Amino acid sequence: MRAWGVTYDTGFTTVGTTTHEPFDPDVVARDMRVIRDDLHADAVRITGGVADRLAVAARHAAAAGLEVWYCPFTNDLTPDQLLTFLLDAAERAERIRRDGANIRFLTGSEISIMTLGILPGATLTERAAVLTDPARVREVLPTVQRETNALLARAAAGARARFGGLIGYASLPMEAVDWTPFDFIATDAGYRDASNAAALPASLAAMTARGKPVAVTEFGCAAFTGAADRGSRSDIIEYDQHTARPVRLTEPVDRDEPEQAAYLRDLLDVWDAGGVDTAFVQTFAARHLPTSDDPAQDFDRGSFGIVKVLPPGRTGTAYPGMPWEPKAAFHSLAEYGRARAGASTV
Repeated sequence: MRAWGVTYDTGFTTVGTTTHEPFDPDVVARDMRVIRDDLHADAVRITGGVADRLAVAARHAAAAGLEVWYCPFTNDLTPDQLLTFLLDAAERAERIRRDGANIRFLTGSEISIMTLGILPGATLTERAAVLTDPARVREVLPTVQRETNALLARAAAGARARFGGLIGYASLPMEAVDWTPFDFIATDAGYRDASNAAALPASLAAMTARGKPVAVTEFGCAAFTGAADRGSRSDIIEYDQHTARPVRLTEPVDRDEPEQAAYLRDLLDVWDAGGVDTAFVQTFAARHLPTSDDPAQDFDRGSFGIVKVLPPGRTGTAYPGMPWEPKAAFHSLAEYGRARAGASTV
């Protein structure tokens, strides 16, 4: 692979709050230095739905020497609102690029399910529920694909007029994206599980055969026994529909950080062997899923983060003053990054 890194959530927005609270620019700056200097990552994919936060994190990432993938990840916007947000983001990303950053721009993430009016449903929960009904999916899919690609064509054209670097889009397979307007192909569906493992090589070969660089913009699992076989379905958190805060684990699980670490390392090798250009581990930290001494409230067990977020008011020992502690995946990825960095100097 040309580059690897992690996603960095600046705050996914829902019901008046975000998944990154509080957002402290000083902590973000130190996080970026850790990602570069200790994980030895090449790149970071910065996601979220708050415009100023994306720009703040991108500048800190650039200052740390990371390749920046500037990736709005919005929720519950109308298509016109989304387009306004994306074009403003492209202008912000261009200003950072002109200041010397190595930066790419993605025209959103998973917009078919995140945007109002493409899939039926007034909330993300309602829209996601449509995808669990095969008959309903067959009914709506042609319209979803047509409207998604029409919106992406407008977004790509607008981004080209405002941003001078490479552009892409973090896609879902069902969207059947027309990649003609984009410089590279990107998928958020990098989650291997027991149901798709056998088909993964063929799916990857189909993407790389399109003649454009391929990025896996998300892959990962949680840190409990059995999570690797579930992939994206290892999120076992129930949320309060009014506050979007975690309420409980949906099942008892045993913490298994080595399983998460092994899953991530194995898939990095799969992407490398399969001709992927860039891959991003999901995710650096899930700030909305803190750990707890009470196993029933240890939401980190359902987190895809490679660091364990501590309860409010607590800071770590490995990185004094930081609101998290490294997990086994962090250390495994740091070893991977060091090996890559060493090989590149030989």
